[in-house]
Amino acid sequence: MALDLAPLEARLGHHFADRALAEEAITHSSYANELGKGAHYERLEFLGDAVLGLVTADFLFARLRERPEGELSRSKSELVSASALAAWGESIALGETLRLGVGEERAGGRAKGSLVSDVVEALFGAVYLDAGFAAAQEVVTRYLEWAIARPAEARAADAKTSLQELVQARGWELPVYSVIDESGPDHDKRFAVEVRLRGEVAGVGVGRTKKAGEQTAAAAALAAFAAPAVPPASPERDPASS
Repeated sequence: MALDLAPLEARLGHHFADRALAEEAITHSSYANELGKGAHYERLEFLGDAVLGLVTADFLFARLRERPEGELSRSKSELVSASALAAWGESIALGETLRLGVGEERAGGRAKGSLVSDVVEALFGAVYLDAGFAAAQEVVTRYLEWAIARPAEARAADAKTSLQELVQARGWELPVYSVIDESGPDHDKRFAVEVRLRGEVAGVGVGRTKKAGEQTAAAAALAAFAAPAVPPASPERDPASS
């Protein structure tokens, strides 16, 4: 039975001339292995990651004029994060179209954020091969417009994941979160949380729950990454020495 790609194509905003590319992009290795033949999404994911990075950088460079490099980098990190891509994949019901092996199906693969985000990138790569850069740019920009229009609370919920991805990309150890203060009555608690990177405090946040405090601490750490470095002040010159 032929796979009906029309609903996915409509949500993606691209009709594939080469049907095989779309099928490859939504095929997990477990499915290909069970068939004993056929390609799966991982090579396309590699290509799509590069397409996403270039389009996002171009998008932000044009949109955020006069913004410093640090702010552009932070915004790019948020937009290309696995959590943001997975949220978009969920919004276009990508999980429903995945071709999974029996084991991955039983393991809940359709709802795995990491898998969905990988397939989103694979689809970007497939669109690029199918119709060229302009078509891929159009599809990726559709995602980017959706991502920046998300409510602030939805974007903040991704802060821990974004911070983890950022430090992993730098080869650092994972962030360490600690509650440093609790205040308020039992029905209205406030938790102050700090996050440490490489042993140093990188951000502090407050929330009604420990998890909320961790998210705001992570957001503070991300903001610190984006802040431009302040050069040390030059020592004042003694007029008598001149």
